[in-house]
Amino acid sequence: MSRIYPAHTYGTGPRSRCFWSETVPAPDFPQAADKITCDVAIIGAGFTGLSAALHLAKAGEDVCVLEAETPGWGASGRNGGFCCLGGSAASDTMLRKLYGEDARREYRQSEAEAARFTRSLIKEHGIAADVHSDGETLMAHTKRAADSFAARAKGIEADYGVKPTLIAGSDLAQNGMNGPFHAALTTPIGVALNPLKYALGLAHAATDAGARIHAHSPVTRIGQHGDFHLSTPQARVIAKRLIVATNGYSSDDLPGWMRSRYLPTQSNVIVTRPLDDDEIAAQGWSSHQMCYDDRFFLHYFRLMPNKQMLFGMRGGLFSSPRFDRRMHRTIRRHFETMFPAWRDVESPHSWNGLLSLAPDLTPYAGPIADMPGAFTALSFHGNGVAMGSYAGALLADLVGGKTPDYLYSKIMQAPPRRWPLGRLRRAMLWPPYALATVMGD
Repeated sequence: MSRIYPAHTYGTGPRSRCFWSETVPAPDFPQAADKITCDVAIIGAGFTGLSAALHLAKAGEDVCVLEAETPGWGASGRNGGFCCLGGSAASDTMLRKLYGEDARREYRQSEAEAARFTRSLIKEHGIAADVHSDGETLMAHTKRAADSFAARAKGIEADYGVKPTLIAGSDLAQNGMNGPFHAALTTPIGVALNPLKYALGLAHAATDAGARIHAHSPVTRIGQHGDFHLSTPQARVIAKRLIVATNGYSSDDLPGWMRSRYLPTQSNVIVTRPLDDDEIAAQGWSSHQMCYDDRFFLHYFRLMPNKQMLFGMRGGLFSSPRFDRRMHRTIRRHFETMFPAWRDVESPHSWNGLLSLAPDLTPYAGPIADMPGAFTALSFHGNGVAMGSYAGALLADLVGGKTPDYLYSKIMQAPPRRWPLGRLRRAMLWPPYALATVMGD
């Protein structure tokens, strides 16, 4: 495999203190062995791969999923659990300039469709994913941000067909949102959830539908001689069609088309011990809404139903035990600044994982050029719970030769360009990260 981070990034260290892993038994799926034949092979058992497997199996396809570790082991089982709007990090202005206003509107509609689609999967398959939060809430961390909320609300109503709720800064405390914020804007689309419970729920639904899922079966080689020939340490897999669903944990040479078309970057999460009622009252934050701000180093946070506070933060371009400890100190500092009454509250859970960025900051779901019968979806820009699940359903239709049953936006059909600098492409983010750090964003 040709990956751009050191081996530590892909090992057990970054997820060793992941809260979600303590909420469910360790998944038990067999390792791929000997010769396996199937209609569709899927590399990666995260949201995208599992959703594709579920929908293909329900359509009667013989599906084999190959996962290097265990289902949900990567970003799907260690993210913040925000099933919300997103998938693209591009602004409306950028989307309009690149694709036109009609395509921009269409893509925004697909974001809402993705969140609703994911919620319907949870309901249809009875997945106990600890769902809570009535939509998502954007917190204004500056007065300037708050001043933009009236215009944002109009845009939300126009794009998504829902009416957002605006809470003025003077009313935040009485809504259980006391903190260094100037206003809040809630869009009633999406839910918060336990992402690992959701991922494993998808895995079990897929196997119930007839899919075969193999853990500890990293694909080390892909060949195509009519059919696809995949090698794992213990198996040889022959498939008529192929889906690559590895996102931020991809390899630049599996297949070679992936080279430099994605840029992995880290997101970091802490979870506190359970808070008692007095501690919650002292801070004045009792809302269970999933919240975020829109500064460069995005913060995302929520008080979970069990009264543990989850706090996440974008950032981190280096990976090692030393940098993990450094990032933990950084995220603690941001947490304590935002919630000073909880300065002494322990956060025994602290972990990180990789998300993927595309050069145009938009996701892709579609064919892999020069490999007839091969498809991929990637780069959800830190919002893969909904959009990754949705992309899996799109891929299931595409690999089956169907026009997708779901809205398949023009923007998601545009293949990603390559990042400059090849294996050194992480350096592209050093200047903006350094600038944001200096400016305190």
